Amino acid sequence: MLNNIKKIKYLENNNFCLIAGPCVVEGEKITKEIAEKILTITDKLQIPFIFKGSYKKANRSRLDSFTGIGDVEALQILKNIGECFNIPIITDIHTPQESSIAAKYVDVLQIPAFLSRQTDLLIAAAKTGKTINIKKGQFLSPESIQHAINKVKESGNNNVMVTDRGSMFGYQDIIVDYRSIPIMQSFGAPVLIDVTHSLQKPNQHNGITGGNPKMIETIAKAGIAAGADGIFLETHPKPKQAKSDGENMLEINKLDDLLNKLVKIRKAIN
Repeated sequence: MLNNIKKIKYLENNNFCLIAGPCVVEGEKITKEIAEKILTITDKLQIPFIFKGSYKKANRSRLDSFTGIGDVEALQILKNIGECFNIPIITDIHTPQESSIAAKYVDVLQIPAFLSRQTDLLIAAAKTGKTINIKKGQFLSPESIQHAINKVKESGNNNVMVTDRGSMFGYQDIIVDYRSIPIMQSFGAPVLIDVTHSLQKPNQHNGITGGNPKMIETIAKAGIAAGADGIFLETHPKPKQAKSDGENMLEINKLDDLLNKLVKIRKAIN
């Protein structure tokens, strides 16, 4: 199913796929620098790579939270990066109307976890013909995601994948159930694991989501060992200065070491 994504390389090597980039497009210079850094590593390790970046953030706890630099400007930056480096681009959408707009700029449309049950959104995304990545809602069981997958497929689009980002456990914690990976794979879609959002500490009293980035490597290793088809992560040169989700991002200078370890695990289980 990933073969349908234009410009994706190295699929023939049976390696895991990587979706990575900043949480949100903060500007052209830094977004391009992040893409180039990741691409250098993935080319070296021959990892299929899709660059991610939100062109806007619709789900914010506080009204004064950063939401983006402007929709068209951010989408154009993503498109330029895809053309400059010849890599596929993914971004998330929030309404049916956004699907046709974003589809003009990117290769993969992502359905956010909180919207994974929204029928109109899934149908509209499917009808663009783009590959669709559904983030499993943290409120859903892995068995339930088959209905979201079917909404896309029954709308005439078989190019769909799923990303697990953990399940809510109590009010302010998320846990990862690795049984979810084979369960969701049984529905005929590649399954990735989101190793940064799975470590979020949502709904903090100050309205800013927390995180536990020290556990990123642990979640990623376990995901690959459990047979995940790919890894999703957010990365930034200076996470503490990132304008969104900085508390659970991976510092980009740690990415090379992490991916080297994951490649070794992937080879071992194969």
